[in-house]
Amino acid sequence: MTTLKVGIASYKDMKARTLAIARGEKRRRPGEPRVWFTSTESFAKVLSAGNRDLLRIIAERAPGSLDELAKLSGRKKSNLSRTLKMMAGYGLVRLERGERGRVTPRIVHDRVELELPLSGEKRPARKREAV
Repeated sequence: MTTLKVGIASYKDMKARTLAIARGEKRRRPGEPRVWFTSTESFAKVLSAGNRDLLRIIAERAPGSLDELAKLSGRKKSNLSRTLKMMAGYGLVRLERGERGRVTPRIVHDRVELELPLSGEKRPARKREAV
């Protein structure tokens, strides 16, 4: 398995970065996040305790369908479907189509690493004055 590196950036910054890469003005650096969130709150919602439990169940029990996952997790199939589609959009799971249209969730990464800048720009260190 691998680590999914995620970052936090404003929508404006993400759009500017994506367009710069598309125009060839910027290249994605090795180790740079592949998935971006607009806030720590949105990141926390995607990886809530309930969703982490769901990922653990998928990893440990390898359910063969959404029906099986619903039984294992105690969640409704419609809720699971929405949650898993959202997680697939962030690259956390892969939804594989099987026999008779059966959807099987698979874990893509076994770790998530968050890159969280605390300021938008690098500022020179301030000198502390003696009191």
